[in-house]
Amino acid sequence: MERSPVLIDLALQGGGSHGAFTWGVLDRLLEEPWLHIAAISGTSAGAMNAAVLADGWLEGGAEGARNALDRYWQRVSRAAAFSPLQRSPLDRLMGRWTLDTSPVYVAMDLASRLLSPYDLNPSGFNPLRRILAESIDFERLSRSPIRLFITATSVRTGRGRIFRNGEITPDVLLASACLPTMFAAIEIDGEPYWDGGFAGNPTITPLVRESDAHDTILVQINPPERTEMPRTATDILNRLNEISFNSPLMKELRMIALLRQVADPGTGEGARWAQMRTHRIRSDMLAQFGASSKLNGEWDFVSMLRTEGRRAADEFLDDCADDLGEHSTADLDVLLAEC
Repeated sequence: MERSPVLIDLALQGGGSHGAFTWGVLDRLLEEPWLHIAAISGTSAGAMNAAVLADGWLEGGAEGARNALDRYWQRVSRAAAFSPLQRSPLDRLMGRWTLDTSPVYVAMDLASRLLSPYDLNPSGFNPLRRILAESIDFERLSRSPIRLFITATSVRTGRGRIFRNGEITPDVLLASACLPTMFAAIEIDGEPYWDGGFAGNPTITPLVRESDAHDTILVQINPPERTEMPRTATDILNRLNEISFNSPLMKELRMIALLRQVADPGTGEGARWAQMRTHRIRSDMLAQFGASSKLNGEWDFVSMLRTEGRRAADEFLDDCADDLGEHSTADLDVLLAEC
């Protein structure tokens, strides 16, 4: 069925190799010619996906973006094959995708509690730097018709900074994904930055204020809820990380819900908030993987996550395609009741 074009924004969470789920979502959405992407806000892995998509778009529209994402994740997987971080024989035997019993991961985890990345990795080596250089033409990102908003967190102030197309460099993307226990802070214009997830995962406000689209699709990686009580040290730390990286997003969504209720729907700034429609794509499958699996870049794992992302996006389109451009499918007002 032929549909009228709908202008959309995308909000992409971070989550290491779990960003391959987002790859699958994007791959499926890019198959729909009636969906026109106006802007993308991304953090960490979401920032990588956003920049690769926006650059690939310049080479061949939606198909060019899909091909660019494919090449990027293939490079990530090839680099992971030579990483010392590998699943242990026990993890492989049990069919687990985590690195919880990997000797190198356990040693690295223990060392990070005693030593800083300035001690363990004084050269600041990050294999993603080379992968990004091979995957993105940063000089032309400013010409992409898709607006980008990449979040990194200032170490000094704790506030998020939003980088736009013309400001995006490999350092900006690495800063957005800089976990402080693994990598030294990334300096940009003399200011040190850590992972953007501490301040906005992802940041929604610039999509409302600076994009012409009224529909925002949030691709959520970090589980917002868990039914089971974490009891092991690993599970407790995993849940703490999930809460920490979800908290800025939940606060911002509550603010947006409140602004939509009180904003003047007439013209100007108030109209942007009042007219915002929100949607969400997520999968319960991601909740079964622990934090260490975010460092697992095996091709079989990222391919499985990509397939799940495509399935989740397909389900979203089956259920909500008719609502895009018309109604929100994610109820933000329920967040106000939780305050």
